[in-house]
Amino acid sequence: MSDGLPGPLPVVSRPMVDPFGRTITYLRVSVTDRCDLRCFYCMSEDMTFLPKKDLLTLEELDRLCSAFIAKGVRKLRLTGGEPLVRRNVMSLVSSLSRHLRSGALNELTLTTNGSQLARFAQELADCGVRRVNVSLDTLNADKFRAITRWGELDKVLAGIEAARAAGLAVKINAVALKNLNEDEIPSLMQWAHGLDMALTLIEVMPMGEIGEGRIDQYVPLSLVRARLAKQFTLTDIDDNTGGPARYVRVAETGGKLGFITPMTHNFCESCNRVRITCTGTLHTCLGQEDAADLRKPLRASADDELLSSAIDRAIGLKPKGHDFIIDRRHNRPSVSRHMSVTGG
Repeated sequence: MSDGLPGPLPVVSRPMVDPFGRTITYLRVSVTDRCDLRCFYCMSEDMTFLPKKDLLTLEELDRLCSAFIAKGVRKLRLTGGEPLVRRNVMSLVSSLSRHLRSGALNELTLTTNGSQLARFAQELADCGVRRVNVSLDTLNADKFRAITRWGELDKVLAGIEAARAAGLAVKINAVALKNLNEDEIPSLMQWAHGLDMALTLIEVMPMGEIGEGRIDQYVPLSLVRARLAKQFTLTDIDDNTGGPARYVRVAETGGKLGFITPMTHNFCESCNRVRITCTGTLHTCLGQEDAADLRKPLRASADDELLSSAIDRAIGLKPKGHDFIIDRRHNRPSVSRHMSVTGG
């Protein structure tokens, strides 16, 4: 990133409030749609990625994020694809960290598959990142390779250790997959809690064409929780990290377990977040085909007046919620874009 960064952000005079009274304080930004893995529930094996020329530059991503911070965003999460495969991405992280130092931003974090984390963990910590989410669905090397199509579990585990050694809090995200990792969830939870890491379970979401039906992957977390409750004591806790997870405390491990349930119980009523793609498209709802082009106003003017107006218009059209469905009659994507494009 170049020098001569803008000065302190102006005081927010009017927060972003959607038509249903929800204040937008959380921004998730996909810095790339590319990934070094091909998890079968997320991508097809032969993905066609966006041409690099279509991506916003790192400087443009910085300016876009900063515009949202000036409008009241307090939590910023960098996602992908895999964010750490974006060339020179750490210059973006370093630049955005100025908002942590100024107090304009409460948290800068990222979601990663962990494959590159050993390389970047200490630098992330040096930039003020305090915690990361690592996507990991199994501790079985053969299953891991099957899920990711060619991933190496040892690299991810080394990345997690590097993050912990750098002082980063690590939360594990695991997608519950029918007949694949269902039986491993208790041991995965015990492993995570044994290392003082929270675990969040996620339902498969019908996003993007992946070459196979998701009905054969989907398991409702209500069923997973009922199974766990036969073996563990689960107590609901009022713990909100700014995301969609609902948490319980597990008495036997002392750890925290989260459930993200877009299918069985959506989390739309408290939605405080929007997503930006690496091309500058704003999605105000994960499960709708809504889209607002922010790249055009971003590039149309050196100041942020046009950009700010475009953001306001988009927030003013944010829908009440999504309409995700997975059953035999709806065994197709609810939205055409892949999660890797949307931004985690």
